Amino acid sequence: MDVKITTQHRCVVLYLVIFIFMLFPVDVFSKQGNVQQQPSLSQEEKDVAYHIEQLEDDQIRGDFVVGPGKVDVILNPGESKVVNLVVTNRMGEEKVFTFEVEDIKAGTDSEQPVVLLGDSRGPYTLKDYIHIPEMEFTLGHNQRATIPVTISLPPDAEPGGRYGSVLVSVVSKEGDLDDENGSTPSSAIVSRIGTLFFVTIPGSTDLEGKVVSFDTINQKHIFTDSPINFGITFENTGSVHLNPYGELHITNMFGSEVGFIEIDPWFTLPQSLRTREISWNRKPLLGRYTASVKINRGYDNIIDEASIAFWVIPIKPLIFIFIGLFFFFLLIRFIASRFEIKRRQ
Repeated sequence: MDVKITTQHRCVVLYLVIFIFMLFPVDVFSKQGNVQQQPSLSQEEKDVAYHIEQLEDDQIRGDFVVGPGKVDVILNPGESKVVNLVVTNRMGEEKVFTFEVEDIKAGTDSEQPVVLLGDSRGPYTLKDYIHIPEMEFTLGHNQRATIPVTISLPPDAEPGGRYGSVLVSVVSKEGDLDDENGSTPSSAIVSRIGTLFFVTIPGSTDLEGKVVSFDTINQKHIFTDSPINFGITFENTGSVHLNPYGELHITNMFGSEVGFIEIDPWFTLPQSLRTREISWNRKPLLGRYTASVKINRGYDNIIDEASIAFWVIPIKPLIFIFIGLFFFFLLIRFIASRFEIKRRQ
């Protein structure tokens, strides 16, 4: 049997579609693209979520402080943990602070251990699992805010490490927001301070790393003076970050220990190299020395050992000594010649 779709039928179908969208507008669009937005809070909710207190010290330092600098937690799949960040305004006036969440990856040198990835996702992304009650807040001078940051892992999170950063930004006085359109002028100077978040998910993780090199900076082995700067390069080939630590011993040419430095833990992200620089300063130094390190890999109590030799030849003191000996030799010759003349007479 042939069915003819008339204009009246089309109108009925259109009205039904519109009626369905009117009934379920939120459910239909919230599932599109799996977009998750942090809900906006009322002013009362902000006051509860952000604990703000006035400090006694009223000194203006022209900066702001964020702490802690690093958060290291262990979470199982499906678990959550709240970490409090503390922001203190010491800029001398009321400021608007904003939050940003970015993934990180390992840097290429010791001066930049991590690199912020902006809108890009890192190989061990964490940005989707960090929730902040409100992404903007206001602080008066010498006020301190305590902000709860929630880390929530999905039930299907795989074992390994997740790494990101929560950044707190403020626009400097030269770049205050434009009152007319709310935009930031091109001359604005935005200061950002970040807290690193390291999350370890237990399970079948790969713990593997080792010291790949130990030497003086620039492989220099002859010095004229201290300090002597060393570099320890650690390679992490596992799936979670490691925190190697250890100690440095320095002995002279007679085997006596003349220096000792305790090396605090430093983090190394998965699949990366990181060099820890250590400076040793002692005077006076002269001769051949041996520097030895013992580095705990940060797991299973495995120790890596390495040593190098270097020389310290203080040129300036040696020049003064040589000049002194030269004049002393001349004085001896002069006295000897005078004594010889008197004896002949």
